[in-house]
Amino acid sequence: MNSREVALNTLLDINKNLSYSNISLSKHINFEMSVQDEGFIRELVYGVLENKTYLDYILSKASKIKLIKLHPAILEILRLGIYQLIFMDRVPTSAAVNESVNLAKKYGHKGSIGFVNGVLRNISRNIENFSKIEVKDKIKFLSIKYSHPEFLVKRFIKEFGFKFTEELLMANNATPKLNIRVNTLKTSKKDLINKLENKGYVVFEGKYANDSLIIDNPSRITSIVEFKEGFFTIQDESSTLVGQILAPKEGSNVIDVCSAPGGKTTHIAQIMNNKGKILARDLYEHKTKLIDENKKRLEIDIIETEVFDAIVLDDNLIGKFDYCLVDAPCSGFGLIRRKPEIKWNRTEQDINKLANMQKQILEVSKNYVKKNGTLLYSTCTILDEENIDIIDNFIESNPEYKLVSIENEMCNSKKISTLKDGYMKLYPSVHNTDGFFIAKMIKEG
Repeated sequence: MNSREVALNTLLDINKNLSYSNISLSKHINFEMSVQDEGFIRELVYGVLENKTYLDYILSKASKIKLIKLHPAILEILRLGIYQLIFMDRVPTSAAVNESVNLAKKYGHKGSIGFVNGVLRNISRNIENFSKIEVKDKIKFLSIKYSHPEFLVKRFIKEFGFKFTEELLMANNATPKLNIRVNTLKTSKKDLINKLENKGYVVFEGKYANDSLIIDNPSRITSIVEFKEGFFTIQDESSTLVGQILAPKEGSNVIDVCSAPGGKTTHIAQIMNNKGKILARDLYEHKTKLIDENKKRLEIDIIETEVFDAIVLDDNLIGKFDYCLVDAPCSGFGLIRRKPEIKWNRTEQDINKLANMQKQILEVSKNYVKKNGTLLYSTCTILDEENIDIIDNFIESNPEYKLVSIENEMCNSKKISTLKDGYMKLYPSVHNTDGFFIAKMIKEG
């Protein structure tokens, strides 16, 4: 199976099973492939996912058959072909067309072979005309140019304004750097940097999180001994800030009500110097197993995992915890640059349902916090409806909870104006991190 066929099967898997791109790529890529082939596959998959609306716009101009009537495999083959023609200068036109035709022979019927050949050759001869977006409506134009659904573009413009929205959409389509978190229970940041640089990796320190490193050339970094022995884990800098801002003390009693896969939980344990107790819960057993795998690799032993629904109040735990983390299920719109399929898998209705769930989880979780204890709420989305609106409503209904300054927990606060107010918003276009929200509250005695 060649690289383009692997990319095709990955895209079909993502669309059919609503799989996350990183999980589907891990399933279809194997280490017998060359590093070059793996990189080519990733570029094709993410390129098509990031630019799907634009690719379909071009295809709709070149095809007499409506896209909805095309077989899913043929549609993906055409998207792959157009992506190579428009965005990949190093791929010869003949290769982009001929390899797409070969895929059509295997995955389509006889008539689709000529169709794929004709469409791609037509586009290749008139790239300038086909690639031009001839739409006057501003929302539709942004939707096509940056391949985001119109409802999301409208929401962003309403919340952030036109200029910020265009910058955000552009950042969502940029390729992010891999972020890792140093496991300071086993090594120091300085020593890990030296080890990684000696293996040829280009390493930078994170801007906001103490334990974050940014890897410029991360090819197969999870196969090296330092990863296998738990010297670091994969975690975006924005996510790493959750534990840093929670700032739990050694010997504390902590509950993480939505914990899987355990990145924040294990970081909290790391900050506590592996002393104290953390109860890490999630809804499904396969998710708590991910936490168990992570804590084992990182050699952390203060985390106890349980399958439990965060919406249900556990009467046995009322008032038992010094710290409670609610890393709530959310729309995930802060992760679009890493998981571009998210923008296609969410609807307006999903956002409303998630906001209601977030309110419920927070209302339940507040009961687990001791007097003078800490409640921290976080999401990997950028919509106020799932973030500050949730917190404002919660504090209005629960006056014993107060937002507290998080300014002292940040390494670099110049671009974040709300730290003294007890919360922070991160955006890919401003902070070069995943989009994220964190709010820290104290339960007054």
